Amino acid sequence: MATMNIPNDRRHIPERRTSDGTHHGAKMSALDYVAMALLIIGGLNWAMVGLFSIDVVATLFGVQTPVTRFIYVVVGLAALYAIYLISKMAAASRH
Repeated sequence: MATMNIPNDRRHIPERRTSDGTHHGAKMSALDYVAMALLIIGGLNWAMVGLFSIDVVATLFGVQTPVTRFIYVVVGLAALYAIYLISKMAAASRH
């Protein structure tokens, strides 16, 4: 019966976590956390619109008022920033 010799030079995959449990290159700034919070708030608002036809932002601040429009724009900017954040995190994970 033939045996197969498996080479013993397996690739070493470096540990990505540091001693404090965080990942290299995945440090989030305050702006990152604010953007994520705005995306969660916006997502929950859209869930309420889709499920119950209730726009919480418009209910609280009025339909098409300057404040409501400002909130929508800020949430949209947070979504654009999240696209940048994901690309930054993907680039950091490749290194």
